[in-house]
Amino acid sequence: MKALSVKQPWAGLIASGRKTIETRTWQTQHRGDLLICSSAQPEGPDSGKALCIVRVVDCRPMTKQDERAACCHLYAGAWAWVLEGVRLIDPVPVKGRLGLYELSGVR
Repeated sequence: MKALSVKQPWAGLIASGRKTIETRTWQTQHRGDLLICSSAQPEGPDSGKALCIVRVVDCRPMTKQDERAACCHLYAGAWAWVLEGVRLIDPVPVKGRLGLYELSGVR
């Protein structure tokens, strides 16, 4: 399964369903299931753990109207990864990486 490491508090906001757009300075062609993992830093109760699975349904340049769903302000070069269908999982420890990466054994 494809995975993405996201810093807190944003990983938790995605898992709660409040953040429905993840922003990156790079676009993705990936569509479908994506495992959201909380980065190891900053340290906290869910640091370094897979938290949920979402579906990536679109990736497009971010607009001012995306700010609320992205839980951040528009910035130069931002891409909006549109997320739907949050499915919580039992948090499991993972070793995060930069970019999209493949992670097996988590469902």
